Amino acid sequence: MQIIAYTDGSSRGNPGRGGYGVVLLAPDIKLKKEFSMGFRRTTNNRMELLAAIIALEKLKGKQNITIVTDSKYVCDAVTKKWVFSWEKKQFSGKKNPDLWVRFLRNFRKHNVTFQWVKGHAGHHWNELADKLATEAADGKDLKIDLGFERSEKPLF
Repeated sequence: MQIIAYTDGSSRGNPGRGGYGVVLLAPDIKLKKEFSMGFRRTTNNRMELLAAIIALEKLKGKQNITIVTDSKYVCDAVTKKWVFSWEKKQFSGKKNPDLWVRFLRNFRKHNVTFQWVKGHAGHHWNELADKLATEAADGKDLKIDLGFERSEKPLF
């Protein structure tokens, strides 16, 4: 069975309030699931990456999955194999090491391919993932992105 995940991240300010949106589709069994969550302070790249992570974490057993994203940051890091050399260097000097470690742990459990799509170009499922992400960022009961907030330098 092939699974397709449409993922998107949003941030209101960068950093600012943020959220992710995921639409998981299993066309063979006519299944569609949606996931989203908002955070009080984060970045767009963190939310883009977290969306891909959540898509992988929601799968049971080893699956064939295509992650469709409008994030060059996430797509290029994997398809151009940058993340694997970052890992060898223990993510030294790279942003979001907490999420990249989590991503790789889940990435290795599945057969994953990535597909990049242009954002805000009218693609139905990408637009739905964007809507989920932005609604989550604008929502109430925002979570704390500990990985981001712990890494921020104090203002004073």
